Amino acid sequence: MLVLRDPDSTVQIDDPDIRGLIAQRFEDICDGEDFDPDLHGQFIVVEPGDSVEVLEKESGCPILSSYIGNSRFGDPDFKPVFEVLEEHAFCYEMVFVPGDGDFGIVIFIPKTEGIDPELLAMCAEYAVPAPELTEP
Repeated sequence: MLVLRDPDSTVQIDDPDIRGLIAQRFEDICDGEDFDPDLHGQFIVVEPGDSVEVLEKESGCPILSSYIGNSRFGDPDFKPVFEVLEEHAFCYEMVFVPGDGDFGIVIFIPKTEGIDPELLAMCAEYAVPAPELTEP
């Protein structure tokens, strides 16, 4: 799992599509200002072999579990707690905003072999199509 706390860290991302998307997200969040991880949050890129349990621990966000009633994905009363889950051609983008401010945690889940199948199934079930990025 890659935890990205500044725009320069995008060089660690092998996939050019995900790297470009995250670079765009850093630019969008900063809007001309310096990125501050304490103010703006962090990005996490899931890698093959990463467990959902470790992802939940690292992010502090319930991914396949819910705050309400201790339900899990697959239970009839499961309700995901992310703010947004968008589907791109090459990955899913899951956004959590744990407080009232701008701080957020954005998790990118690649659609590649080795990614937890239950995580991908939950994303496929709840994701909405991402709006197309337009060139300025």
